[in-house]
Amino acid sequence: MTFMRQLGASARMMLLLTLLLGAIYPAAIWGVGQVVRPSAANGSLVEHGGHVVGSSLIGQTFTAPQWFQGRPSAVDYSGDASAASNLPADDPRQVKAVAERKAALLKANPQATGAIPADALTASGSGLDPHISVAYALWQVPRVAAARHLSADQVRTLVDEHTQGRSLGFLGQPRVNVLELNVALASLGSR
Repeated sequence: MTFMRQLGASARMMLLLTLLLGAIYPAAIWGVGQVVRPSAANGSLVEHGGHVVGSSLIGQTFTAPQWFQGRPSAVDYSGDASAASNLPADDPRQVKAVAERKAALLKANPQATGAIPADALTASGSGLDPHISVAYALWQVPRVAAARHLSADQVRTLVDEHTQGRSLGFLGQPRVNVLELNVALASLGSR
C-alpha cells in the first residue's frame, strides 16, 4: 500500500470515528436520556415561582436563619473545583475548622438539643453534597421554625415529607435534599 492510500484510509477512519463518537453516539445517549429520565438528563433543575433556583444534584450555601443549611463545603459549592479538604481528622487545621463550625452552629442554633450531627461539622468528599442527614435537618428545626414563625411540628412535617430513603433500598442512609426542603419551606411561607 502506498503512502497516499494509507493516508486516505486513515483520514476516512478518522472522519468515520469522529462522526460516530462525536455526533451519533452522544445524540443517541441524549435521546435515550430525554425519553427515560428527562428531568435528570436536563440537570435535575429545581424551580420556584417560575424561576430555576438550582439543581437538586449540587448543594448551595444557605446562611440565613430561616433556611435549612447544608453541609460545610471545602470548595464553597463550586462545581469546577469539586474536592474535599483531604485533611485527616487529627490534623490541627481540621480540628480547628470543626471547632469553629461547632461554635458557630451552637451560637446560631441556641434552641437545638442533642449532639451536633457529624455532617454539620464535616465537608463531604465532593464538597458539593446537596443532602444532609435526617438528624441534621431535625436538629435545625427549632431555629427555622422560630425564624419563620411556624410551629416546630409544621417544619418537622416538611422534613419528614422530604426525607429520601436509602438508594435502591439498602445503600447509604436516609437523607434530605436541602434545596428541595427550602423550596417547600418557601412555598409554605411564614405566618
